[in-house]
Amino acid sequence: MAILTDISLWELFRHLGQWLTNLKRAGSERQLQSIASLRAVVIAARHTQTYVRQLRDTARQDHREEARLSTMWTELSFRLTDLKLTRLAKRCDIKGRYWADPARFDDDFLEKADVGLERMEQLARQLITRIESAS
Repeated sequence: MAILTDISLWELFRHLGQWLTNLKRAGSERQLQSIASLRAVVIAARHTQTYVRQLRDTARQDHREEARLSTMWTELSFRLTDLKLTRLAKRCDIKGRYWADPARFDDDFLEKADVGLERMEQLARQLITRIESAS
C-alpha cells in the first residue's frame, strides 16, 4: 500500500513540476489566478478543519455546513482543472464528493486518495512559494 502512495506522490510532484514550467511561460494574470486558487485551497482546508473540530467537540452534524464545504471543494476542483492542476483538482473533487455524503467513503479509500487537509494545504503552500519565487 505504501508503494502506491509513493508512486502517486511521485506522479503528483512530476505533474506539478511540469505545470510550474508551463506557468513560468504564462502571463502574470495566469500566475495571479493560480496563486488565488491555491490560496483558496488553504482557506478551504482551514474552514474544513474548523468544522471537523466542531464535529469532534459536539458530535452534531451540520448539513448546511457540509453542503457549503461540498460546494467550496467542488468549485475549487473546477478552478484548478481550468488551470491544468488536474491532480490537485481531483483531490478537491474527492473532498467535495465526500462532504456531499461523508458516509459514502471509507477511511481506506480516503487514505489512498491522499486527501488529508494538512497534506492538501502543504501542497498548495509549496506551489504558492514556487510561483512567487519564480516571478
